[in-house]
Amino acid sequence: MTDKELFAEAVKAAEHSYSKYSHFRVGAALLAADGRVFTGCNIENASYSLTNCAERTAVFKAVSEGCTEFKAIAIAGSPSDDFSKPCSPCGACLQVLSEFCGDDFVIVLSNGWFRLSDFLPKRFSEESMK
Repeated sequence: MTDKELFAEAVKAAEHSYSKYSHFRVGAALLAADGRVFTGCNIENASYSLTNCAERTAVFKAVSEGCTEFKAIAIAGSPSDDFSKPCSPCGACLQVLSEFCGDDFVIVLSNGWFRLSDFLPKRFSEESMK
């Protein structure tokens, strides 16, 4: 799957966003090592701390189906239908991704691709606690 195809899946996932408070729709498409794609959208709650981001929705969906090895994730976010501006993952999502993905894990945004280590160079991990 190409970066553009994965990003298109993220845009489609954003259509399911429940974002009645922020009006900022986000979709994510997570490419598993076995080729499956798990999508997710942001799901807001009146109690903002209970909101779940699109990236974590996709990861949790994949893990709940027994998949824990991933190649890339595409993220698309917008308050309108224009997904041309990059929507970077938040720190919580980066930390969740780092639980399952190495530094070379690819993050695809509207303006290109990056590595997990570009966003989270000193991640919290089991090794960092030693």
